[in-house]
Amino acid sequence: MHKVARKLHRWSMLLLGLQFIIWSVTGAYMVLVDINYIHGNSLVNNQHKPIIAKDISYSIAQLQQDFPYASDISMANLLNQPVYRFTHQDTSMMISAINGKVLSPLSKQDALELAQQQYTGDGSVLNALWITENPPFELSPRHLPVWRVNFDDFAAPALYISATSGLVVTKRHDFWRIFDWMFRFHIMDYSSGEDIDNQLLFWVALFSLLSVSSGGILIYYSVIKPYTKKRQRIINKARAV
Repeated sequence: MHKVARKLHRWSMLLLGLQFIIWSVTGAYMVLVDINYIHGNSLVNNQHKPIIAKDISYSIAQLQQDFPYASDISMANLLNQPVYRFTHQDTSMMISAINGKVLSPLSKQDALELAQQQYTGDGSVLNALWITENPPFELSPRHLPVWRVNFDDFAAPALYISATSGLVVTKRHDFWRIFDWMFRFHIMDYSSGEDIDNQLLFWVALFSLLSVSSGGILIYYSVIKPYTKKRQRIINKARAV
């Protein structure tokens, strides 16, 4: 058993050693870095201004008259004015609660103003990119269309603002991007970054278990068993005296 365990451990660690290192490094990064910072929660100001009733001149009744198929209606403040957000015939829309003006899709100027209003850092705006298709890996396609507003600040932060709702749907920075790659390597997603290769992960985990088990056997024969024998000899010698 000792010889079999030694051979199994040697070859398995030769094959799996690199992945063990990857698991250690990526796991350490994901544990040591504050997850709230990774999520980008500190990049935006989440304070919500109250809606003042006297500012509302365009009623829900008027909205339902102009948009008879409106559903999921909600109200919020956007750029210091009350707005309605709703779905109309499977299309997300946003209109002013002051005059009923359609505000979606959001203009570039409004997106820049929103980003500067929401951003908590000291950096200035670099640019604003209009994205309607082929989003970057850090943005889910379900949020399209969006404005990506990039800031000249530490870790290259970017805010993604929905063009239909005016909401900050995603916050990203370089440490999140590193975290994403670390997570992919940790779960052995070496393909497109969208699908986890469960078969690869399963077999590597199985052989890792065999490697650890064989290592435990080697510890027994190399450490525990010699110590037990030595201890028994000392006890026998003491008894003989």
